[in-house]
Amino acid sequence: MGAGHDHGHAHSHVPAPGTATAAYRGRLRVALGITLTVMVVEIAGGLIADSLALIADAAHMATDAVGLGMALVAVHFANRPPSTNRTFGYARAEILAALANCLLLLVVGGYVLYEAVQRFVEPAATRGGLMVVFGLVGLVANSVSLVLLMRGQKESLNVRGAFLEVAADALGSVAVLISAAVILTTGWQPADPVASLVIGLMIVPRTLKLLRETLDVLLEAAPKGVDMAEVRAHILALDGVEDVHDLHAWTITSGMPVLSAHVVVGSEALNAIGHEKMLHELQGCLGDHFDVEHCTFQLEPGGHAEHEARLCH
Repeated sequence: MGAGHDHGHAHSHVPAPGTATAAYRGRLRVALGITLTVMVVEIAGGLIADSLALIADAAHMATDAVGLGMALVAVHFANRPPSTNRTFGYARAEILAALANCLLLLVVGGYVLYEAVQRFVEPAATRGGLMVVFGLVGLVANSVSLVLLMRGQKESLNVRGAFLEVAADALGSVAVLISAAVILTTGWQPADPVASLVIGLMIVPRTLKLLRETLDVLLEAAPKGVDMAEVRAHILALDGVEDVHDLHAWTITSGMPVLSAHVVVGSEALNAIGHEKMLHELQGCLGDHFDVEHCTFQLEPGGHAEHEARLCH
């Protein structure tokens, strides 16, 4: 930087090692084991009972298994140390895994809806008693996985993707049980494809919501819950601050929001307050009011922004 330019960097705190998903690696592994086991059981049950609802739930669980596997692989890459070329390491791997999860879920949701419609055209004789047995196995197993992932889904988009998949599976198991009860009590076979439609319709809306959140991270939108106008107002309210520009906030991966800003401070105010104290005040301002992992500030004298604009041209 040239002489006469005041620059500074303040960090709200040093980023903790590992990403938000890493803390739940063990639980993801257990959930993956449960998912694979129930998937095999439901495929067998669907074939034996000739139930599309069970097959649909098993197909969804297959994508859950892929999604959980990708989440675990993403954790491995995301926790690799930064390098000179990848200064944030591979933290974005988790978000890419969440995106792949969304795409898989949309494909499976579409497949289930299509097959359900086909069952209305060509009905099948479904065995309700066996559906109850396999549906209960799926519900119990999914409930265990939900408990394991409940806390992590609030902290990581990657874990949330896995949680939503398991939640949809649990609801799918409920739909299977309801359709089985209808078949056993009334003999109405279309209850099976109706349950499949319900499962498909549960998958798609939740997936679209997760997809929007994932794309927000990839497009570097402001972190959820961070009002940029409010951030700007807090910075401008500090004594000596005349202006703020190039204010940016984005998310590297779940649990890792970052912010950078060029803060214009009057020369007299900066001399009176001191460079280091000014940075501490900026850090304290954002740290007290906003949950931002890593903040970088550049202190500038008045008129410096115009100088930067000229250099860019």
